[in-house]
Amino acid sequence: MPTGGGRRTSGLRREEVAVLAGVGVSWYTWLEQGREINVSADVLDAVASVLRLDAAEREHLYLLAGLNPPPLPPSNRQVPDGLQRVIDGWLPRPAYVIDRHWNLVAVNRAARVVFGYDHGDHNCLVSFFTNTHYRNALCRWEDAARAIVGQFRADAARYPDDPEFGRLAADMCLASPAFANIWAEHRVGSAAQGLKILHHPEAGELVFEYTTLPLSDLPGHRLLLYTPASGDDTGSRLAALLEMSEPLAG
Repeated sequence: MPTGGGRRTSGLRREEVAVLAGVGVSWYTWLEQGREINVSADVLDAVASVLRLDAAEREHLYLLAGLNPPPLPPSNRQVPDGLQRVIDGWLPRPAYVIDRHWNLVAVNRAARVVFGYDHGDHNCLVSFFTNTHYRNALCRWEDAARAIVGQFRADAARYPDDPEFGRLAADMCLASPAFANIWAEHRVGSAAQGLKILHHPEAGELVFEYTTLPLSDLPGHRLLLYTPASGDDTGSRLAALLEMSEPLAG
């Protein structure tokens, strides 16, 4: 845009935003004022591009307009260095990050040792139902399965225009009769924190309290942190387990 005289503040004027987005000035003014007007996703994308909104701001714009946010691009399975240091620094306690489709984006060594995640485990939901080590170790697996399917259905409902949830659910129904039976119950739930008990073949019973934290800089991603339950010797068992499984140098 050409530089105009008398500009008291930096940035675009309302008229300039309207021109760059390809909409009328009056219409854009009504949009800012929250009037009852028809708003399309294409127009919101144009406005978001002009204003250089990031993913979280773009999602917020859609929600303000009463539209479902567009699907985010596939995760590149990477997290910022600072977050990676948090995950690694949580040792000897398990920690990992999942994206909105429950893909495992970052996993620390304790989570791999305790839950049996190996390099073939790419999705938390898939591993829950197909990882034999995890299924055999987790206490009250049936109750936990119903809770996790309910959480996944609740997540899917937040993104009704994202076909990946339906594809993943369909694949799981074919791969796991247990998932298919629970999915047909149409349970919905949510759990930001709770208790998880496992019987590890080397460490014995491990009792964890877990907390799920949303990551504002990575929309749809969540950080899961596990802490040994108070009044239990899980902490010492866990430290011994990780020391025993320490990879050999060289």
